[in-house]
Amino acid sequence: MHLDVLDLRNFYYRTNLGRVAQRAIRNQVVQLWPDAKGQTVAGFGFAVPLLRPFMGQARRVIGLMPGQQGVMPWPPGGDNVSALCEETAWPLADGFVDKLVLLHGLETSEHPSSVLEESARVLGPGGRALFIVPNRSGLWARRDRTPFGFGRPYSPGQLEAQLRAHGFEPQRNLAALFAPPSDRRFWLRSAGMWETAGQRMSAQFAGGVLLVEASKRVYRPTGSPVREGLSRPLRVLEGLPAAGAEPA
Repeated sequence: MHLDVLDLRNFYYRTNLGRVAQRAIRNQVVQLWPDAKGQTVAGFGFAVPLLRPFMGQARRVIGLMPGQQGVMPWPPGGDNVSALCEETAWPLADGFVDKLVLLHGLETSEHPSSVLEESARVLGPGGRALFIVPNRSGLWARRDRTPFGFGRPYSPGQLEAQLRAHGFEPQRNLAALFAPPSDRRFWLRSAGMWETAGQRMSAQFAGGVLLVEASKRVYRPTGSPVREGLSRPLRVLEGLPAAGAEPA
């Protein structure tokens, strides 16, 4: 089930632990996508905390929030770019999006296959999608004091298999949230150090969240090729004398 938008807002914008989590994940997003000039960037679930770096450079930024979660205006103090939608029917045209981010949109959905189908539908040629989910082996998935303790956590293999089954090809894997999900001052102040050290470790076992960048698979045509051209004349006519020729 989806979390309530007010609970998500309060965690990411009103708690120290939420701000640390937001910064750690957003840094990984910016590392993957340093440039989005002239592109359309969309987020689904509660991805708006990660869209802020694209506001000044992207042609268009859209924050889609599912009806089961609820919606809030975003960004604060600016023109609203968030919209309420059905998780199985997004109000975007086919191939409209260049970059797509999902945060708290896949693991909490009751229809994950439909979410992935919509993700593939709206992603344009050459576009990239970034799926961010709780790591089954991480500490954050075991603590329900944060949004990452709800829904279905994934292992890297499980997420990649699900993406491939819905027309995506995984390209790169990252992880974030290597510090424990604690609001104690020591862990909060040392979170940056843990993130730096964690990038040198195995994301499968250490990171609290997995980030998988994927492209939409383009299928090659199948079947036997058909040769164009004129068919050969009937062999039954071979050997007959040409018109006007004397028989032998």
